[in-house]
Amino acid sequence: MATVLRASSLAAVPWKNGGGYTRELAAGPEGASIDTFAWRLSIADVSADGAFSSFAGVDRVLILLDGAGMTLAEPDYVHTLNEPLAMARFAGETPIHAALVQGPTRDFNVMTRRGRAHASVTSRFESHEWTPDHDVTFLHCARGMVNVVLAHGERIALAASDSLRIERADGRVACEASQDASWLQIGIHTP
Repeated sequence: MATVLRASSLAAVPWKNGGGYTRELAAGPEGASIDTFAWRLSIADVSADGAFSSFAGVDRVLILLDGAGMTLAEPDYVHTLNEPLAMARFAGETPIHAALVQGPTRDFNVMTRRGRAHASVTSRFESHEWTPDHDVTFLHCARGMVNVVLAHGERIALAASDSLRIERADGRVACEASQDASWLQIGIHTP
């Protein structure tokens, strides 16, 4: 089953630390809260420097979607995200301070609770075809257009900021990307 998630339909939810808002794309299991999710995908607008919320026991991947970029400073390492779809991976309990390079950014967040889920995240800039082997597959079109063709022939057009959730794909998935497209391929596995 495939479900299109249009950016305009996403409700803003306060960050765990109260310092901003995020738009949740999906979380599992269904109905899970910010404290009980096994996995969570969201898009956040960051308008000021500041500390990240702590998520003990959660692995995080943050991907830059828009803006000039940011640095994410851990106690012993600094992640620099300064180009489209640049990503940083870090433990949710690690103290992180974000500093914007020049103005606001928008980022895509993948969070998985250790022992309950794990994710694979790939940035793509061209067409791609594969057979998903995850419980849930997400595609997010960051720029341009991506036309998705599912195994049974259904075609779904994703514009910039749209996402597609595919539950237990039953065959090959082809993504036909426009020349200017950039997109994310995310696989969620729950043991």
